[in-house]
Amino acid sequence: MRTVLAQRIANRYATIKAENSAGGAGRRYWQLCVLQEFWASNPQKPGDNEPLETPSESNTLTQDQDDDPYDVIVSDVVGGLVLRTDFSNEEAWTTFSAKLKAAEDEISGASGQESTASELDTSANPPDIDIGDGDNSDDSEEEVEGKLIKVINATQPEERAIFQNISNLRALRLFNDVDIRPAPVVPSGSRRISPPNRLVDFAGWQEIYSGVTLWIYDALSNTDQSVRLVSPEGDVYGTATGDSWRAQVSHIPDLQLNMTFENMKINFGGMDRWDYSERKRNMEEADVLAS
Repeated sequence: MRTVLAQRIANRYATIKAENSAGGAGRRYWQLCVLQEFWASNPQKPGDNEPLETPSESNTLTQDQDDDPYDVIVSDVVGGLVLRTDFSNEEAWTTFSAKLKAAEDEISGASGQESTASELDTSANPPDIDIGDGDNSDDSEEEVEGKLIKVINATQPEERAIFQNISNLRALRLFNDVDIRPAPVVPSGSRRISPPNRLVDFAGWQEIYSGVTLWIYDALSNTDQSVRLVSPEGDVYGTATGDSWRAQVSHIPDLQLNMTFENMKINFGGMDRWDYSERKRNMEEADVLAS
């Protein structure tokens, strides 16, 4: 975590937690509340030698010791989550799930093996979910524990309401950990965005996320069998945290494998080919903090 944010969390987190302890909130929400204060504080621009991280001995207790209601979902994932956010077409979802399983089997060499699935009871706050297990693959001799792909399919109406048609940014804030970084360099001859937005450039900073990869099944997925692959940070200047592009279901396991173990990046060769409508939606929601 960037030093400037880590220091603010160290100073303000305990108070924020005490003031917002009701309603099932957890670590990620409390950190976002502190970040909200950072953005409202008219922060100074990052310096040329801005430290990348706070020293380990200065790390706050919030990173590891406080629980978050969604930790139980991501704790066994080394790759990504396929998150269902549209529940209007069970036939299309079933077809999608079968294609995803076939693609998983193809890269794992598990074709013909019986598919396994289980339902995880996560108590009151996060939803009950159906888990589609993805097998792990690693070229190194060291075995990595955890699921490459995990499918989140809420089952109850009140649980589905949590994920129904949520934005990329909302999904990042639920499942990933927030941080900031200096915004990408403004190209020669270009101007900074106006008005400023924290997902692109606010006082020279950009809000970013780290954690599991997010693949979002939405209403369009019912007809084209693709998902939104969400970017946890901007790429070139002008692109935004939470940008997405659509990937076909058959490509999900292979892309996830390469992103997880080969550090593959999606950047379109420096071109801005992300979905503008989703970017606009994220940027409109950036200042709205939901628990």
